Amino acid sequence: MIEARGITKRYGPFLAVEDVSFTAGKGSVLGFIGPNGAGKTTTMRILTGYLPATAGDAVVAGFDVFQQPMEVKRRVGYLPEAPPLYQELTVGDYLAFVAELREVPARGRFRRIGEVMELVGLTGWERRILGSLSKGYRQRVGLAQALVHDPPVLILDEPTSGLDPAQNVGIRELIGAIGSDRTVILSTHILAEVEATCDQVVVIDRGRIAAAGTLDEVRTRATGGLRYRVELRGQDLARAVGGLPEVRQVVPSDGTDGFELLEVFSDQDPRTAIAALAARSGWTVRSIERIQPSLEDAFLAIVGREDVVTGSTS
Repeated sequence: MIEARGITKRYGPFLAVEDVSFTAGKGSVLGFIGPNGAGKTTTMRILTGYLPATAGDAVVAGFDVFQQPMEVKRRVGYLPEAPPLYQELTVGDYLAFVAELREVPARGRFRRIGEVMELVGLTGWERRILGSLSKGYRQRVGLAQALVHDPPVLILDEPTSGLDPAQNVGIRELIGAIGSDRTVILSTHILAEVEATCDQVVVIDRGRIAAAGTLDEVRTRATGGLRYRVELRGQDLARAVGGLPEVRQVVPSDGTDGFELLEVFSDQDPRTAIAALAARSGWTVRSIERIQPSLEDAFLAIVGREDVVTGSTS
């Protein structure tokens, strides 16, 4: 549904985005993360047709962004970080205006508005003036305008900005639900949000893609391969385990109750081989478990700067 190929954007001598390429299919929620100023928003604006690219091309929902921009815009719902709201309108009037712009058929327009308001938790708020809403509720209205024309592609820039923790959970669940039959790109500084919502991730740094893949792939590559925590009782454990072909490195440390603790690095799952070696050697096995690195670990390994929030907002 989305394919970006070599997207590049220059502002005079400044290179904002360079050679960005990735794909996202139907039913996929892709997390787009990176430090401030990395090029996330610029890339999303290019994909929506809001900004022209200096070089490269992109296809969204089967249409070329640069050759067929109006067809792309009909099929994309876009929520910028600051939702485009007219402060003097009511919620209902604003969504009716957007629905008309988005060519929602007049016959079913108000039914669709009601469905979207219910979906984002705005039922009963249609007469409220937009300028009187809290930031969290303005964000809900922004999400509603992105969904009102039922687009197959959603591009969301910081969709939970300004929401409290309870609202965050609701929006995450909503994104997960609507992502089951659409393509969603979600940009955020909150890594926990990506881990809870996304099945793919792209890390962008200084305008270039630094890592991309499933969450497990990115975490594993960034943190030096698979890691396991092994507790054994026996003789010459580190040397023997390190000699297995599945094992790349072993780091021993003191354990408890007579067991030795080994941190095992591998490019493939070594647990079966370690268990078989223990059985042959007469060792006692207390535990063999995989250490799952967090997305925070991966981000810091890739980017090396703490520019994101690792938990949820309050």
